[in-house]
Amino acid sequence: AYGHGMLDVAEQLEDVDGLGVARLPEALKLRNAGIDKPITLLSGVFSPAELKIAADNHLDVVVHCEEQLEWLNSHVDAPMTVWLKVDTGMNRLGFTPERATELKDRLAAAAAVGELRLMTHFADADNTQGPLTMEQFERIATVVDGFEGGVSLANSSAILGWPHIAAAQETLGFSGDLWIRPGVALFGISPFADRTGSDLGLQPVMHFEAHLIAKKSLQAGSHVGYKCRYISDRDTKIGIIAAGYGDGYTRHFRDGTPVLINNRRVQLIGNVSMDLIAVDLGPDATDAVGDVATLWGDELPVEEVARWADAIPYELVCGVTHREALEMTV
Repeated sequence: AYGHGMLDVAEQLEDVDGLGVARLPEALKLRNAGIDKPITLLSGVFSPAELKIAADNHLDVVVHCEEQLEWLNSHVDAPMTVWLKVDTGMNRLGFTPERATELKDRLAAAAAVGELRLMTHFADADNTQGPLTMEQFERIATVVDGFEGGVSLANSSAILGWPHIAAAQETLGFSGDLWIRPGVALFGISPFADRTGSDLGLQPVMHFEAHLIAKKSLQAGSHVGYKCRYISDRDTKIGIIAAGYGDGYTRHFRDGTPVLINNRRVQLIGNVSMDLIAVDLGPDATDAVGDVATLWGDELPVEEVARWADAIPYELVCGVTHREALEMTV
């Protein structure tokens, strides 16, 4: 759920055909919360014991290595939906196209496999001018031609940047369902470095906000924060905001990182602390304690903010720590 809260997101996605998680404990948390949609373990299982638990909870599994093949043949009593992962150039998880071609017929006939599907993952789809995505597309074509099951290729960047891949059923010649895997785009965030979600017609879901809890005058030549990294070149007013790296607002943010307060942009000054940051409000600031500061959101895209930490937006939203907050009704 990219830092947005797994259960909250799962409960909102009524129209999807299935959910994907990285690891078994995440899937069990969803099942225990009453989520009964198909759930796929995208990294597969890590032991025979996990495979049995997955089968008992009606989870779908990705198979990407020889060990998982052995467990599947030895430890599954009832047929499962299995995704065979093909490594077409990511060089992370999966079998080579040649090995996958050999395995798909054997798995389709295995007693442990109720339904077999195929998937791959693009390594460079956010680079719409690069050659690798089409090279990977051509490699998966050799595996899926004539396949009767479902196939999944497209992540967010392939869906948005490579339309013929997102609609590749006829081109590739398989007869099962074409599954897409919208990830970060589902939350209104662009997978492309040079565009924001709003540039693509997406609406960001996350608003990362914190309160202004102090305001004070600062003289020219005064330093701010740990290690005295920032030294003011003017008399001004600074604001202290109740957010820091303990909340997922990374310490890698540089001086000048934009923060939105009262519909104007101010700049981060000094090192980010665990629970606090400082911003230069300006010498004529009229902001008051209790005002809300937006660290990223609708008017301050996380894609833009991420550049100030040499990060990617995925990293920022996944890093929000969900610390307890006091909720009050006035």
